[in-house]
Amino acid sequence: MELIQTIEQWAWIGWLVLILVFLVIEMLTLDFTFLMLSIGGLAGLVSDLLGAPIWLQVIIAAAAGAVLILFLRPPLLRRLRRGEDPTPSNVDALIGIGGLVVSTVGAHAGQVKLANGDIWTARAEGGELEPGTRVLVSRIDGATAVVRGAEAITPPNPEEPRL
Repeated sequence: MELIQTIEQWAWIGWLVLILVFLVIEMLTLDFTFLMLSIGGLAGLVSDLLGAPIWLQVIIAAAAGAVLILFLRPPLLRRLRRGEDPTPSNVDALIGIGGLVVSTVGAHAGQVKLANGDIWTARAEGGELEPGTRVLVSRIDGATAVVRGAEAITPPNPEEPRL
């Protein structure tokens, strides 16, 4: 019984430590999750200072954190990402880019020169592709471009209505 009284007496220190730990993690992740949990910890601290028992403090902190994560975090993330550039970059920008086979591309090896001027090692999705064949990048697997013949792709018809 004395242990529970000691815990309740010094719980405010535990809440402060928990809040600080969550804030440090939030600074490293920048995802708003641990910020919401630290605000929940602040609710637990306030309930401790108002004299609530430890079990009620934990319930208040957990409920506040859960409500904030479910209802406040999504609009904050949308607002934060509202102005970011939707253009793919790095490896994502290579998906769908055209190229030309430089050396025969098979299931295990080959080289292609992409439209951006880079020469990549490549693997074919289907059969073997001979030098001079036009290709499109399907995906990037490590440092290898996985390609398929460009004739396998039918461009959209501008006259046809989109669904």
